[in-house]
Amino acid sequence: MKFKRTGISILRAACVAVAAMVIAQVGQAQDAKVKSAMDLLESMASKLGPPKIEGTDAVAGKNVPAIYFGSTKMNNNFDLVDQVVNQAQGTATIFVKNGDEYVRVATNVKKADGSRAIGTILDPMGKAIASIRKDEPFYGEADILGQPYITGYKPIRDSSKKVIGIYYVGYLK
Repeated sequence: MKFKRTGISILRAACVAVAAMVIAQVGQAQDAKVKSAMDLLESMASKLGPPKIEGTDAVAGKNVPAIYFGSTKMNNNFDLVDQVVNQAQGTATIFVKNGDEYVRVATNVKKADGSRAIGTILDPMGKAIASIRKDEPFYGEADILGQPYITGYKPIRDSSKKVIGIYYVGYLK
């Protein structure tokens, strides 16, 4: 009986160790997927031209700065984020800096009613904004409109290196 309990204990420990390795590998795969999607978003945006702010535009009833890549305005333009998602799945967003807030101006993140979450803001108390405020990217889990995502956020800088927005990609957890 003593050997049986010892065998069961060893088997249980082995199962826990294997589960931990599988979870770590899944986490690494998700991280790689997020970084790959971020690279794709940045690459596709840079092909349009350098980021800049030019004037203002209404997004979901809010007047916010108009963010451009080259001559392509991103506000209310879903081509870029939808192309990224067509290739990498998940979700993608372009945020514009509006005072202390970051507003979704181009996104395929959905609200509870199924509509695009344009005009909504990045959680001002979230982990992602804390990194962005330190001028650093954020990769990790984040709550987006009440849903858990594995995410990446990177500052968008204009030609003077001023942060004017945020690139975002993520996958529902």
